[in-house]
Amino acid sequence: MMLLALAVAPGFAICLFIYLVDKYDREPTNLLVKSFLLGMLCVALPLTVQGLAVELGLRENNGTILGTAAFAYGVVGISEELAKFLVLLLFAYPKKAFNEPLDGIVYAVMIGMGFATLENIAYVGRFGVGTGIARMFLSVPAHGAFAVLMGYYAGLAKFVPQKSSALLFRALLIAVFFHGTFDFFLFLGNNIFLMCASVITLVFAIRLSVKAIRKDSALSKKLHEEHFFEQDNQ
Repeated sequence: MMLLALAVAPGFAICLFIYLVDKYDREPTNLLVKSFLLGMLCVALPLTVQGLAVELGLRENNGTILGTAAFAYGVVGISEELAKFLVLLLFAYPKKAFNEPLDGIVYAVMIGMGFATLENIAYVGRFGVGTGIARMFLSVPAHGAFAVLMGYYAGLAKFVPQKSSALLFRALLIAVFFHGTFDFFLFLGNNIFLMCASVITLVFAIRLSVKAIRKDSALSKKLHEEHFFEQDNQ
């Protein structure tokens, strides 16, 4: 039970944080729960893709930088972020409750945390407490940051229809880029310099995520105030 709590706590904490950020027009709880659960279920796609890649001889570290990059970006980054992106696009994006740009971040984070929580349960169950503590400060926040960046551009896409295709592509691309870069340095080997490079990638992604949340939160507040102003004048 302690291992399970350790595995699920980081994802739940990030979900709670993003739920509290969305304070002006919160999403229906049932949609948030469904997004989280679908995020867990979509793990099946990257597991299948990565399993096939291993069968074809691709590995995390096959001795060449190019091969490691191909696995980090082309196998892990694309398969995991595409799985989450498809849930966001096919489930959350069409919903009427998705009615402001911040909602893109909210739904993307719920999906990402569902994915990260199931992944975390598997890793912690296999490798124990030390892995759970390390992932609490690295992998789970990384999934959260990638989700915020994806959700930010997905939120823009819904409300800038003339640029929606380009913005949705950017939503997927930026998540794949940061995910692939984060994993690339980890896959290259266990030394302090590569670990630092991975952490720097994560810090940069988190800083961009904080800016995205602040920008969409300010817009949400403005839309909320304009709505009440219009109601007062009717």
